[in-house]
Amino acid sequence: MSRSGGIVCWKRVAALRFLLPKGSPAGTKKLLSTADVVPQICIVGSGPAGFYTAQHLLKHHKRTRVDIYEKLPVPFGLVRFGVAPDHPEVKNVINTFTQTAHSDRCSYYGNVTVGKDVTVEELQKAYHAVVLSYGAEDNRTLGIPGENLAGVYTARAFVGWYNGLPENRDLKPDLSNETAVVLGHGNVALDVARILLSPLEVLRKTDITEESLTVLARSKVKRVCLIGRRGPLQVAFTIKELREMINLPGVRPFLDPADFKGIGDAIKDAPRPRKRLTELMAKTALEDPGEELAGRWASASKEWSLKFLRSPLEVLPGTDGKRVRAIRMAVTRLEGSGETAKAVPTGEVEELMCGLILSSIGYKSLQIDPSVPFDSKHGIIPNSLGRVSGAPGLYCSGWVKRGPTGVIITTMNDSFDTAQSVLEDLQSGALDLSDTKKGGDFVMSILQSRVLFSDWEKIDAAEVARGKLSGRPREKIVDPWEMLRLVQPLDQP
Repeated sequence: MSRSGGIVCWKRVAALRFLLPKGSPAGTKKLLSTADVVPQICIVGSGPAGFYTAQHLLKHHKRTRVDIYEKLPVPFGLVRFGVAPDHPEVKNVINTFTQTAHSDRCSYYGNVTVGKDVTVEELQKAYHAVVLSYGAEDNRTLGIPGENLAGVYTARAFVGWYNGLPENRDLKPDLSNETAVVLGHGNVALDVARILLSPLEVLRKTDITEESLTVLARSKVKRVCLIGRRGPLQVAFTIKELREMINLPGVRPFLDPADFKGIGDAIKDAPRPRKRLTELMAKTALEDPGEELAGRWASASKEWSLKFLRSPLEVLPGTDGKRVRAIRMAVTRLEGSGETAKAVPTGEVEELMCGLILSSIGYKSLQIDPSVPFDSKHGIIPNSLGRVSGAPGLYCSGWVKRGPTGVIITTMNDSFDTAQSVLEDLQSGALDLSDTKKGGDFVMSILQSRVLFSDWEKIDAAEVARGKLSGRPREKIVDPWEMLRLVQPLDQP
């Protein structure tokens, strides 16, 4: 079979899926009363939102069966492809998700694109409830001239590249310039800055991809400037990530003391997390770091900085007209205070020379299927406590429910809330259990074949084995074709 049509085209023909342990076949027995009906629930997306929703449903309803559908061959979503490789402790939730997947009332079908391979309407015919938990699969654009120049990338694509997300494996970022700009003051912005500046010996102990290590080994980047529209009191990163940047080996921070003078009065009534974060920035900018830290910074060969009150206006090309040379920014001032302060242009403009720009201004969700209500302005599915507006039996959780904000524990609580709405609707009769649904059996009749979870374990084992050869936790396989070849032969020339 020709590979030229890509994996999606191939999937339509081969219709392969990855399946976690099936347990007993569900939905095949005709039951005499709704009290005996096994509620069949489908979850679309196998990231934290999907697995936490499944976990809560299985724990609090002892008859429910849950099927999880995922478009990639491998599970776990942003835990695998979004969490920074030097934050392995965050990825420990995979152990919990695997326990959920091993339940005899839970099945996982990977390599299935809902909206293409199977529609949401078809899922609704097969299940008593469908929960959409597919996250934010796109990124917000800058909307300025020049953002399509070579050397300008989204942070989402860059993160996907070094974390082995198949769609980003061919990114090949150009790291030949000494100065990089990151647009954004969130945790993802600090993640990409930290990866750009981290010593290779640190990264070699992580599950960052081999291709990324090779490119980073040749990197000429020495300075990373993180730019935000608003001020120190509005940064979105957390104190843990800031501490990591301050203590990064071989790297010194540059924070302008003028940005922090007199800031004590402004934060005296701020919530404790915001107060501690701002105090740490101010301390770094204004105080003597101490003999040990000062010595490390003095010998550092790389640096990072925070620039506030700047809004991107245009990416400027070099003489060839194709590559980024600099970024032009509007100097802003704040109207209002605290979290709701707005950045307003002052009329002053600045330019910053750079050869690499990473835009970290947020992710956004897309409409998965024309039948699903969608608020394209806010990038969410309209809902009330996870119940999709005007669509009985349809639910949502995670970023597609509330927007791309928060950390994994935020998503956990959000997903539990959605699962609770499903359970309440099961108990109240809002979900019609009078009809026995066929669940995964019906979907299998459309897709016709399946691959077991034991095959995902083969991929996992292969990655871990490859990693051991170089003293790393794993070497991720980034090509879906290679993943599939590990679990069953493919008829390709």
